[in-house]
Amino acid sequence: MRCVGGIVRDEDGRLLMVRRGRPPGEGLWSIPGGRVEPGEDDPAAVARELKEETGLDVVAGGEIGSVERPGPGGVVYEIHDYAADVAGGTLQAGDDASEVRWISPEELRGLPVTDGLLDALVLWGLL
Repeated sequence: MRCVGGIVRDEDGRLLMVRRGRPPGEGLWSIPGGRVEPGEDDPAAVARELKEETGLDVVAGGEIGSVERPGPGGVVYEIHDYAADVAGGTLQAGDDASEVRWISPEELRGLPVTDGLLDALVLWGLL
């Protein structure tokens, strides 16, 4: 199942992160994102998902990296993460996010995060 995520940094180098409010990964911190809808391209999916989860309007840039993660019932999530810039909106948790906030790389290392997130961020040079 094709999914996207938006990697957004603020002027202080903090990452925009959401705490998942539903499975998979309920209660864990992750990059905001979700499934690509039929007929949608990746940049449009990034913009839609980040608006739904964070309240922010974003513009997707280039792909930073991709990972595959197992899901329920044998589903495999193929997640493509893109750089994104904030273009407007108001920061607020929505959709399946129970919390949203800017998190420093140091703070992120001490939080409960989705499987493989820290490894991917290190591999991509973001931590």
